[in-house]
Amino acid sequence: MMDNQKTLDSIRGKHLRGERLTPAEGLYLYEHASLPYLAAWIADWRESIGSNQVFYNRNFHIEPTNLCVNHCKFCSYRKQRGEEGAWEMTMPQMEALIRSYQGKGITEVHVVGGVHPEWDIHYYAGIVRMIRQMLPEAHVKAFSAEEIVQMFKNAGMSLEEGFLFLKEQGLGSIPGGGAEIFAKEVRSKVCFEKISAKQWLEVHKTAHVLGIESNATMLYGHVERFEHRIDHLTQLRDLQSQTGGFNAFIPLKYRNRNNLMGTECREVSALEDLRNMAICRIYLDNIPNLKAYWPMLGKDLAQLALTFGANDMDGTIDETTKIYTMAGMNEKATMTVDSLKKLIRDAGFVPIERDSHYRPLSL
Repeated sequence: MMDNQKTLDSIRGKHLRGERLTPAEGLYLYEHASLPYLAAWIADWRESIGSNQVFYNRNFHIEPTNLCVNHCKFCSYRKQRGEEGAWEMTMPQMEALIRSYQGKGITEVHVVGGVHPEWDIHYYAGIVRMIRQMLPEAHVKAFSAEEIVQMFKNAGMSLEEGFLFLKEQGLGSIPGGGAEIFAKEVRSKVCFEKISAKQWLEVHKTAHVLGIESNATMLYGHVERFEHRIDHLTQLRDLQSQTGGFNAFIPLKYRNRNNLMGTECREVSALEDLRNMAICRIYLDNIPNLKAYWPMLGKDLAQLALTFGANDMDGTIDETTKIYTMAGMNEKATMTVDSLKKLIRDAGFVPIERDSHYRPLSL
């Protein structure tokens, strides 16, 4: 026990001096660091950087479809055409949704859904153009790497050609979905049809080089081991060192309702959620923002996550995403600006409204 404490204190000191942790040291934290120890560590880190700010934004989602060519075992969202709960939004339906948010101060529209078997890049570009025309003040963050690879392939475009085309239509950034866990042995078990880790990283690298920022994610709490998490975080950290294009990292908790892994995988505890949040914050020293995605964690746990290193609560959302409600979350995915600010203040932090580039809009 004493040796463990000495090792933890040594790693902690290294981090607080601004030195990068090795993968072995990151793994050691997963194996030995307690929640109270990590809470104290994060408090010291926040004091060292002199920041008690937490971001939020005004956003809504468009999820054009949950039809998908893939059959990921962890997914509760995917449906087949004709199956109960399946949808394909029409352009007029999306137009009506966008119109309902005109004049409401929205600064970001998030567009992501299933990998549709037929829609092409021109269809998706039409969605982007429509948003930009109807909400010219809003940033469009759209399309996971999985969707991008499919639509560019169908159009016969390279990554560079496809991104330049979408950027001309008004694409501002891309979300971080589809990363899951990079380790091949894990992907083969949970999402064998998905693009490889190498492809996911190449999509984001190409976007960054072309001036399109992105987020990054990790789906945790299923069949992966701690070493898989550290490998995943290391590959994200390495790409960020090359490009600097990741705005934020979002740890996404596996929820086990209504999917093929539900009978074999229990959900990890809230304590593990918080431990994971803290270790991600400590290890990812070059990704500036860590998101406590409240539709996935729940509002109370997301609030607690601020004490464990998260500095972003995402946004208002207004019940426009179904990804986690279909996986068993029973909270409505909507919050007002006032309720977001209250959650942040009640946790002891200062709420700051941001744009999609994490520039403050209110102080």
